[in-house]
Amino acid sequence: MTSLEIAELTGKQHKNIMQAIRNMEPAWEKITGLKLQLSTYKDSTGRSLPCYQLTKTECLYIATKFNDEARAKLVLRWQELETEDIRRKMSEVRCLPEPKEILRLADEIMGEGLRMLNEPAEDTLTATQVAKTFNMNTLDFNAVLSDMGIQYRRDGHWNISDDLADRDLVRMRTHVSYSLKGEKKIKVYMTWTMDGLRFLNAKLGYPNF
Repeated sequence: MTSLEIAELTGKQHKNIMQAIRNMEPAWEKITGLKLQLSTYKDSTGRSLPCYQLTKTECLYIATKFNDEARAKLVLRWQELETEDIRRKMSEVRCLPEPKEILRLADEIMGEGLRMLNEPAEDTLTATQVAKTFNMNTLDFNAVLSDMGIQYRRDGHWNISDDLADRDLVRMRTHVSYSLKGEKKIKVYMTWTMDGLRFLNAKLGYPNF
């Protein structure tokens, strides 16, 4: 994947992606002994400009500096590319694998992608778990936090208030499932860190520790 594709996918300016990669390249070279591959592209005026050509592992290394949403988009895009590659390879052979083998291959890709995507939220608590510490059900808990301006609902899921976003109170988790027809369903939801639990404890005034 090129740095141009990463910029388009994450909604960032290409020059900022290039600068982020340059800043992270020395550490990568120190550990791997390899530089990140530079390439070129032509802009709308025909000028030849630099860009990076990155492997999946290199992309995921760069993505550690992205926010949760941008990192999620990048991981899911790699998952799509790998799934497309499997389909292409299967179309090139005369005998397709058994359905169970296809599912096994898909599970490997999906499992690894979700593991990397959800790693930052591995030790966090769901709204349901946190609500129980305050003797609430999830519906009432979310309503109280919404009324207090701590969170708001957008795009089908809860989000932390913008003024609290940089305090590491929450992390985002992604859940992927499939219908019986093979249609993919992606659910993104907010979970609470221990700092978030302490913050809620101070705000709600309940002794949950």
